[in-house]
Amino acid sequence: MKYITAGESHGIGLTAVLEGFPSNVTVSEQAVNDQLKRRQLGYGRGGRMKIESDRVHILSGMFGSRTLGSPIALFVENRDFEKWREYTHPVTGKPAAKALTAVRPGHADYTGCVKYAFDDARFVLERASARETAARVAVGALCRGMLLDLGITIGSHVTNIAGVKSGVCPESAEGLNELADSSAVRCIDKSAEKAMIEKIDECMSRGDTAGGEAEIIVSGFPAGVGSYAQYYRKLDAVLSMHLMSVQAVKSVSVGMGAEVANLFGSSVHDEMFCEGGKVVRRTNNAGGIEGGMSNGENIVLRVAVKPIPTLMQGLRTVDIKSGEQTVAAPERSDYCAVPAAGVVAENAVAFALADELMKVTGGDDFRTISERVAEMRKRSAL
Repeated sequence: MKYITAGESHGIGLTAVLEGFPSNVTVSEQAVNDQLKRRQLGYGRGGRMKIESDRVHILSGMFGSRTLGSPIALFVENRDFEKWREYTHPVTGKPAAKALTAVRPGHADYTGCVKYAFDDARFVLERASARETAARVAVGALCRGMLLDLGITIGSHVTNIAGVKSGVCPESAEGLNELADSSAVRCIDKSAEKAMIEKIDECMSRGDTAGGEAEIIVSGFPAGVGSYAQYYRKLDAVLSMHLMSVQAVKSVSVGMGAEVANLFGSSVHDEMFCEGGKVVRRTNNAGGIEGGMSNGENIVLRVAVKPIPTLMQGLRTVDIKSGEQTVAAPERSDYCAVPAAGVVAENAVAFALADELMKVTGGDDFRTISERVAEMRKRSAL
């Protein structure tokens, strides 16, 4: 499978076209909208979330909520466009009236202007904005629906905001999102949740922003997806690419991640046992991936999300038009987007895993894929 997205933050809307999705998958439009709504969750979000109420419009690739195997086109409207029509309409817009030349450190503003020969960062930021992830979440929602039909569940929770860390480690993705989504910061550790909110309040009072970490867990994924045979087929490499492509993500870890550098092998590698004719492990330090392939355990991933580079207090920068020292212009933004980043990461993982699973199972229709997944699960038994 593959997909592309199009659209600007304050343009008419966001479009995604998904190609290669199998036929005969029943799609719930409400389930897609539920994921879009979850993307807007989280304490510390900005005013944009009060304007947008994202809903998907499915334009092609289905009849009667049943996929056809042909390209699926999705559209999410930008309600804020009406306030920006004068500047951002694709044909009649006059963007010079909203020019931005005091580029923001940490954003794509400066590098985008250099690459595409712009003298106005507005042309960059409108596309570089994390608003684009609404389209990606819609795509991921279709994929996670198919995975759920195959007995595969994806969940996430926030583990760190501005140095305040959660002490709770869930054992499965089952029920995780229901628990996390009931928290204002999607943290399942209630004591840490309170301290995280206090950190965000501190950011707000200072005109600053906060980063953090989110953990993604996948349960029920079969062993044998991915490959050691070529570098580009390694499952952890594929997942890392998809997660690193999410705006503001600066690192990805699998299982124990960087902690393995501090330990002996006897404390890292997951010993194997035979119980009831199945190979089992009593630890999951590998995060469900060994040798670039899924091993049947929970897939456990973490993303580190940098603080948003739009600060109300402003950072020192250079005006690319005058060359003078100045302060970066504030744009309406979030104080903390870590809770939302976890939801986006879930859906990025959903697409990547669905795609890799289809490479192993083959088949253009859901029935064939389902039968072959069942065969894969039987194969892992002794």
